[in-house]
Amino acid sequence: MYEIRDFTIPELIKESSRRYASRPFLSMVEGKALSFAQMEPASRRAATLLSAYGAKRGDRVAIVSENCPQWGISFLGLSRLGCVGVPILTDFTAEQIGNILSHSESRIVFLSKRFIPKLASAAAGRILIAIEDWSLISGPEGTQMVDPSGLDPSGLELPRVGSEDLAALIYTSGTTGLSKGVMLSHRNIVFDAWACRRFIILRRTDRFLSILPLAHAYEFTIGFIIPLMQGSAVYYLDRPPSASALLPALKAIRPTVMLSVPLVIEKIYRASVKPSLEKIGLYRHSWLRPLFHRIAGMKLMKTFGGKIRFFGVGGAPLAPDVEAFLAAARFPYAIGYGLTETAPMVAGRRFTKGRIYTTGYAANEVEMRIADPRPDTGEGEIQVRGKNVFPGYYKASERTAEAFSADGWFRTGDLGIMDAKGTVTVRGRLKAMILGASGENIYPEEVEAVVNSSPFVLESLVYGDESGLTVLVQLKPEILEELGARVKDGIEGAEEAAARLGHAVGEAIGHAGERVSGMEHAASQMLEGIKKEANARLAAFSRIGKVRIQVEPFEKTPTQKIKRFLYPQKKNAGETR
Repeated sequence: MYEIRDFTIPELIKESSRRYASRPFLSMVEGKALSFAQMEPASRRAATLLSAYGAKRGDRVAIVSENCPQWGISFLGLSRLGCVGVPILTDFTAEQIGNILSHSESRIVFLSKRFIPKLASAAAGRILIAIEDWSLISGPEGTQMVDPSGLDPSGLELPRVGSEDLAALIYTSGTTGLSKGVMLSHRNIVFDAWACRRFIILRRTDRFLSILPLAHAYEFTIGFIIPLMQGSAVYYLDRPPSASALLPALKAIRPTVMLSVPLVIEKIYRASVKPSLEKIGLYRHSWLRPLFHRIAGMKLMKTFGGKIRFFGVGGAPLAPDVEAFLAAARFPYAIGYGLTETAPMVAGRRFTKGRIYTTGYAANEVEMRIADPRPDTGEGEIQVRGKNVFPGYYKASERTAEAFSADGWFRTGDLGIMDAKGTVTVRGRLKAMILGASGENIYPEEVEAVVNSSPFVLESLVYGDESGLTVLVQLKPEILEELGARVKDGIEGAEEAAARLGHAVGEAIGHAGERVSGMEHAASQMLEGIKKEANARLAAFSRIGKVRIQVEPFEKTPTQKIKRFLYPQKKNAGETR
């Protein structure tokens, strides 16, 4: 590791390409690796291409692509030109991507060819460059196509990029009116990567297997910038990380480092490890369990290729039972805590250090405090100060002001406690954000806004559980009245028929049951329709799994906000899957 002076991404490109020249840097699992030496001219060529299309310092350049070496080279290239990268999650809908492109004023987009149909209209009027071969996909009328092979990168004079210049604009949502672009400077990102050395120090021989999207700050800083800084290799899958894609990759790469969200390791434990342990008769003896846990841990290590020395888990709390197993099994997991606004890491803990179930301690030169702690529990909002903290939200000065305390600390919106040694434990989220299966940020307000546009829905509330997203819907009064009237008519009609028939009471009650059952079916169909219509407008990672009827009105605060913490504990009726 070399001394960092400027804290800019161009500085890392220059130093790393020289110091780690012969080492592999970026590669697909079954592809040829791009070395650190090759990274320098490749990124310069990308910068030259952008310049040829009129990009200049401060311009926003979007990237819409799956993880691949070209994604990284594109970002490094735009950074060298002094542009601001706008990484966009590919699972966003075309409408959401269009909103981000408009809000960020991105004139140029590095685009994977597989997403051309999706963005045909959303990216209209912008210069679209194929990330695979740097060819021009489309552009405004009069755009002159640039032949990438004819470029002379040596002739481009690169600007001086400062540490306080913006490096990235990361959007944590994409719906109109709710777009929130987090501005991150070069110093924010590079400093955070450096500060993470308190938790992870990479070796030149380390191999990352990347399974989370690079458009997420977690994977970008820790899974891309840190390897760039410390000379490690990164490998990408050519498809989503399902078991059929992941297992062969683990065997081929034998990674030493991986980053994950809790859901991945929790699924492995509950679907495979735990059932296997419970089938062993001797496992019921508590004094033998440590032995079986160690054996299971060795098998788990083998599943991950046998060489894992750092398995980072972040983005949400790890289930206590799963962490208890990982600790007992001596599996090399690590806990991370952070937010996009903090570039992202704030705190963490290696499994060999600190108390189990705690979040850990602050990264190097990052300060944490608990604001206004409760006298009885010590709980309060976690607040952060350091060079990793973002300058603000793009085009949102009021929202930026709300994000900071009067004395300049960033308000995370998370509840936590801190002991005398500075170890923090996150107790819950003040904010309602839900973490998707692959690390995506799901904002309930966005999903609820779509659901509430249904002609049948008065209000809704979204929450996440092990099976995905569930939405509670309170139907409009007129809809409830109509359903109730139909059921009432059915019952009263049956009662009248029973009175007339006398001896055929059972038959009449049967007819009533059929009418009521029919109304229940109609309600179920209505819920299914609400779900289908909403899912057609939502990104894949934020689609609804279940819709349930909220019978009673939602309980609210004096300012008429739903008290989210009361749900889903409250009793509800009706459900569609």
